Amino acid sequence: MNFPYLTRFQPVLLSLFRFITGLLLFQYGVAKLFKFPVLPYFANIPPLIYAAGTLELILGALLMLGLFTRLSAFILSGEMAFAYFMGHMLKGETPVFLPLLNGGTAAILFCFACLYLSAAGGGSVSVDAAMGKESDAGGGAYARR
Repeated sequence: MNFPYLTRFQPVLLSLFRFITGLLLFQYGVAKLFKFPVLPYFANIPPLIYAAGTLELILGALLMLGLFTRLSAFILSGEMAFAYFMGHMLKGETPVFLPLLNGGTAAILFCFACLYLSAAGGGSVSVDAAMGKESDAGGGAYARR
């Protein structure tokens, strides 16, 4: 099935996807660093998780704004890949590969969402677009060729 009339909404939906992804990562940063909301999992975090929370807080905010979208998303994609392998897959004595069993589903989803945003850009409703650093075309990275 093809829905050609939906393509006109692609730049705005990309911006909405970017904003929601940034908001969700931002909330993880707030929970890790400021203990709000109070979650037992983030009660006594090691320095590595503190660093991850700092990245999620700052770069998540940049994603919400759409400022330096491609760079922020690329760094967050790498952080989420690292989080999956170190914090989920290898957290026990033996590696657990299945995300449903190791709790890493969100990390994988964030990794690939941010990887997509690093290629597609922030969309038409972003600070990058307002500064003229993003194309309004739906093609994202390929629109500049």
